[in-house]
Amino acid sequence: MGRFLAVLASGCVGGRIGELGTGVGIGAAWIAGAMPADCELITVEINDDYAGVARELLAGDPRVQIITGDAFSVVSERGPFDLLFCDGGGGGADLVGLLRLGGRIVMDDVTPQLALPPGSPLLADDPKRRLFFGDPRLTSTEVVLPDLRNSLLVGTRTS
Repeated sequence: MGRFLAVLASGCVGGRIGELGTGVGIGAAWIAGAMPADCELITVEINDDYAGVARELLAGDPRVQIITGDAFSVVSERGPFDLLFCDGGGGGADLVGLLRLGGRIVMDDVTPQLALPPGSPLLADDPKRRLFFGDPRLTSTEVVLPDLRNSLLVGTRTS
C-alpha cells in the first residue's frame, strides 16, 4: 500500500493531500516521502495516542499537519484535495465533494466483492462501494490485493 500511495502522492505538484485515519503515521510517512516540496499533507486521527506517535514519526516536516479530531469534520474545512486517502471511516460522507476536479480518492482495507455494475441494487448494502460506484462524479475501480482478503477502492473525480 505504501508504494501505491507514494506513486499517487508524487504527482500532486503544488497540491493538497488529505488522509482520514492517520493511525501511527505509516501511510502519512509514505505520502510525505514522495510528495513534491510544494505539496501539503493534512492527516487526521481521532486517537490521541496514535496521533502522538505519528507526530514523532513525521516531526520536522513542515508540509505535514497532524490533527486530532473527527476526520470528516476536519478535512471538510480544508479542501479541496488533489488526493484523499481514507484509511478509517468516511464511507457514508460526501468525500467526492472534497476533491478537486481530477482529484483522486483511495480507500483501503475493503473486503473484496464481485464486481458490481454502477446502479446495482447490491450497492445499497455497502456505503463504501456506493460512494465509489454510485456517484456519477467519480470514475472508479476496485483493486483486489494478492492476499485476496483485502482490496482498494480508487476513484478520480471527473465532474
